[in-house]
Amino acid sequence: MTIPDTVGQLLMVGFEGTEPSREFLDWLQECRPGGVILFSRNLVDPEQVARLTNALQEHAPNLPLLIAIDEEGGAVSRLPQGFTTFPSAARVAACQSPDVVYEAAAVTAQELRAVGINMNLAPVLDVNSNPANPIIGDRAYGTQPEQVCTYGMAVMQGLEDNGIIPCGKHFPGHGDTTTDSHHVLPVVAAGRDRLDTVELEPFRRAIGRGLPAVMTAHVRYPALDAEAPATLSRPILTDLLRNRLGFQGVTLTDDMEMRAILDHQSIGEASVRALQAGADMILICQRQERQQEVMAAIEQALECGELSWEKLTAGVARLRALKEKRFMPFQPVDPSRVMQTVGHPRRKALLAKIQNGGRLHDVEWL
Repeated sequence: MTIPDTVGQLLMVGFEGTEPSREFLDWLQECRPGGVILFSRNLVDPEQVARLTNALQEHAPNLPLLIAIDEEGGAVSRLPQGFTTFPSAARVAACQSPDVVYEAAAVTAQELRAVGINMNLAPVLDVNSNPANPIIGDRAYGTQPEQVCTYGMAVMQGLEDNGIIPCGKHFPGHGDTTTDSHHVLPVVAAGRDRLDTVELEPFRRAIGRGLPAVMTAHVRYPALDAEAPATLSRPILTDLLRNRLGFQGVTLTDDMEMRAILDHQSIGEASVRALQAGADMILICQRQERQQEVMAAIEQALECGELSWEKLTAGVARLRALKEKRFMPFQPVDPSRVMQTVGHPRRKALLAKIQNGGRLHDVEWL
């Protein structure tokens, strides 16, 4: 495998518009990324999403692409009208039923899979322990670790059982911040004991259940690393996540275009540092010139010995194993059959159950 092939596999990229431009499709051919992330700006209706994912896969030299989305429910829902979209994690958890949480995740997974999306950047495994937190709030399944463990595992299983790769986030925990990493670099001042019993417990439990992917937090934890945020921290991504917690899956960064990163270094420098720390895949959600900058920075770091070929190929091997286990050989989806699965009227009963706090009984949901 050549250096460009390897470097491209380490990137998950986003783009503008509801159809990939000729320029972006050419970039796919050149970059050969491991994945693409979709946002509301890319999606119109279920049939269009299916055509879009087929087009992306068709133009990707390294089949299949990971095609990911943030479909948590509530405020973080990217899917357009026509799909079954659920309330926030906290609202679903208020039903106090792991079965209901599982079924909601299963419905989401079935609809994502029907349109060719194969990875959901969920569940949120953060514990909403700080009422002043401006970014997590009801995205979390609870204010206590056990709640997040119970319902986070239900989401993870509901996605996996229905053919979607779950990605737990934001490691090692974004729930005790008072600022938003989209805008500044937050700090969690908790000591090691508190981090171990609260923030880390949902991730520990999910890893024990075989969590296949985890997303890093652009947050500093001085008790774990005095200088670097988790995304750029070897003590956190390698010593803690890999060696202590035994994580064997794929480590994906949060978006490297966030201010928590870009206010402190260039995106190329930060991406190299993330890979040195132990990340497997760099997420760049929007600007193609930044994606190009990252690819060039990684290639330069390889050539001058700042990054080891062995480290990068180990990350590519984890990505390949994930794809081979989940969806190889690759099969395109059929846009004409999407509506047999997406937005099925029977799923309204599950939505009603959740909106009423779990007070509907004996309903066939799926």
